[in-house]
Amino acid sequence: MKPTRFIDSVNCAIEGIIYTVRTQKHMRSHFLAALVILLAALLLRVSSIEFMVLSLAVSFVLFAELINTAIEVVVDMISPEFHPLAKVAKDVAAGAVLVAAFGTMIMGYLVLAKYLFPLHKRALGMVGTNSEMGTLVSVILVLIAVIMLKAITGSGTPLKGGVPSGHTAVAFSIATSVSLNTQEPLISFLSFILAGMVSHSRLLLHIHTMREVVFGALTGTVLTIAVTLLFGAMP
Repeated sequence: MKPTRFIDSVNCAIEGIIYTVRTQKHMRSHFLAALVILLAALLLRVSSIEFMVLSLAVSFVLFAELINTAIEVVVDMISPEFHPLAKVAKDVAAGAVLVAAFGTMIMGYLVLAKYLFPLHKRALGMVGTNSEMGTLVSVILVLIAVIMLKAITGSGTPLKGGVPSGHTAVAFSIATSVSLNTQEPLISFLSFILAGMVSHSRLLLHIHTMREVVFGALTGTVLTIAVTLLFGAMP
C-alpha cells in the first residue's frame, strides 16, 4: 500500500537505499568514493560553491545507480526469463550510471586538481628525479624481484600468473619513473591510469587475483622509488 504519512514515505525511501547498498556492489563502491571525495573536499578546504558542485555530482551518481537498480528489479519481475529487450533495458540503465560517473569524474578533477596537484608535485620533488640509468635499473630490478618472488612462492611463471603480477609491477615501475622524471602531476596521473588499465586487464583475463595485482603494483612502485632515492643520494 502507498504510504499515507510523510515519515512512512521516508522510511520506504531509506529501505530502498539500504536494499541497493546491500545487493549492488557498484552502489557500495559509489558510496565509498563519495565518502573519500567529500572528506578530501573538507580537508582541502574547498570553497562553498566547489563543495556544492561536488555534492551535486556525487548525488547524481547515487541517484543514477538507484534508478538503475529499480529498472533491473522491474525488468526481472516482468521478464524472469532472458529476453533481448530486457537486456537492452538493463544495458541502457547501466549506461546512464556510466555517463553520470564520467561526468562526476570530470567535475571532481576540475574542482580538486588545483588543490591536489601542488601537493602531488611537492611530493614528487621530495623524492627527486630518476636518471636514465636509474630508470633502466629500476625496471630490471623489478623484473628480478618478480621472478624471485614467484620462485619463492612456487606459483605461476615469469610471464603468467603467480605472486606478484609481473605485468602490473613493470607497468607501475614505468609509471613511477615517468612521474618522477616529468614532475608533472597530470602526466603522473595519466601514467598511473595506464598502469591501472594494465592491472585491470590481468584481472579480466583471470590470470591474477586482486591480491597478486596489488602486490605487483606495490613492488614496482616501491622498488622504483627506492632506486631513485639511492641514485639521488649518490655523488
